[in-house]
Amino acid sequence: MVGLDNPLHIAMVLIVVLLVFGAKRLPEMGKSMGEGLRGFKEAIGGEHSHPTLLAETRVDEQPAHEADRTPQQAA
Repeated sequence: MVGLDNPLHIAMVLIVVLLVFGAKRLPEMGKSMGEGLRGFKEAIGGEHSHPTLLAETRVDEQPAHEADRTPQQAA
């Protein structure tokens, strides 16, 4: 058979991937693939569930600086 329907085939592919990329690089690759898929999903659906995207959309909630306040507001 030529598919990945056999568990032995899947195990062989995983072993080859482990040998080619190494154990240290695999978690980094998984994380970057997850972020890429999440970004693609958000672009398709128009949803903003990523924390950095939420922080960028909340412009009106910025805290006021002490230098920007008038003397009446500081008291």
